[in-house]
Parts: sequence; structure tokens; C-alpha cells
Amino acid sequence: MQTAMTARRTAMTRKQIASWALSGFLSLFLIVDGLARVAKVDVYVEGLVKAGYPESTGPWIGLVLVACTIVYLVPRTAVLGAILLTGYLGGAVATHVRMEESNYLFAFAFGVLIWGALYLRDADVRALVGVRR
Repeated sequence: MQTAMTARRTAMTRKQIASWALSGFLSLFLIVDGLARVAKVDVYVEGLVKAGYPESTGPWIGLVLVACTIVYLVPRTAVLGAILLTGYLGGAVATHVRMEESNYLFAFAFGVLIWGALYLRDADVRALVGVRR
């Protein structure tokens, strides 16, 4: 027979697993995106030049993205990583808005998901941002 406390722990564990799975999926996407920029994959170079950035900045932008994502994955530095990724994605939003493209919604939604996953996996973030009763 399962007690209320055991059920609560199980539910918490499921929530933590879901939050880490979401964080992992988002991070995998960002790391692949960053590494593609470092490797100068043609489609990324074309997009960068179309946005008005010099081709030479691509690898540096990719390295920044990979570094910020790694900082986000480490539990002790996850909040700093989320802040850095928010800044990175804010730049992406600004670039797409300047180019009058609707792609900015993707970058904005990605930022919301990054904070949502962190909210679910970090009790301190929940305490700071949480709904007060």
C-alpha cells in the first residue's frame, strides 16, 4: 500500500524527470545549433550573412551558445545559464524583428521553455518566481 508521502515523492520524481528531459531536449537543440555555427554549415552561414552579420562571427556566436548551454545544464550554475541564454535568444528575437520575419516567435518560445524547465527542476527558482498564496 502506498502512503501519501510515498506518492508525493513519486510525483516529485516524475516532475523532476520531465523537467530534466525538457532541459535535455532544449539543450541538445542549442548545442547542435551552436556546433553547426562553429562548423560553418552553409545554411547557418547564409542566414548569418542575410541577417547582416559578418561570416567570421558565426563560429564565435556558436561558441557563446554552446558555453551558455553548458552553464545552463550544470545545476549550480543553471540560473546564470538561463540568464545568458535569455540574452542570446533576445538577440535572436531582435534580429528577426529587425528583418521583419516572424521567426522571432520561435526564439521567444524557446526562452520561455528554458525558464519553464528550470522552474520545474529548481526549487529555489520556484520559490523566487512562484505564485504566492
